[in-house]
Amino acid sequence: MTQAKPRFRTLEEYAALDLSELPEGNYELVDGEIIELPTESDLNLLIATFLTVTLSQQTPYYLIRRGTEIFVSSRFVTSRYPDLVVLSEEGFAALDGARRSAVTREMPAPKLVIEVVSPGDQNHNRDYVEKPQEYAARGIPEFWQVDPVRSMVTVLSLSDRAYQAREFCGSDAIVSLTFPNLQLTAEQILRAGR
Repeated sequence: MTQAKPRFRTLEEYAALDLSELPEGNYELVDGEIIELPTESDLNLLIATFLTVTLSQQTPYYLIRRGTEIFVSSRFVTSRYPDLVVLSEEGFAALDGARRSAVTREMPAPKLVIEVVSPGDQNHNRDYVEKPQEYAARGIPEFWQVDPVRSMVTVLSLSDRAYQAREFCGSDAIVSLTFPNLQLTAEQILRAGR
């Protein structure tokens, strides 16, 4: 017999779940329902790992997170698991001692969120329409979309509660307000440093 998936009316109701009640593998909470996500491609994992190592040369390692959930501002009950999150010192302090690695709405917004875009129409809508709106509403100052299919890195900077996008490809040097001294090209990211 198939068990019905629970539907959550609030993020607080979802946050109250015991960790043992959450599914294993990749998932996000979308419109109050836990949605299983496909397994990441090896290239996506390599890119996220490369960026983790590269950014750890620019900021303390403990501020860079993989597997940290963000409760976003949305008209739906939604949380996201970005490929990479860079916290502020205040955000790190707010997570200290938390029973799960989740940036709730009461906590400071991350400084930077990075999504490595997966191919497919459903992923495109989620990564290029929904997430920018949610992350902007959550007040995340910078959001990167790394798209291996389009061979493009888009850096979105928050201005007046909306993102201004700047696209980088090939040998273009990435311009980041969060990491102004970063010396990294779009090609280095897309090829995961190889």
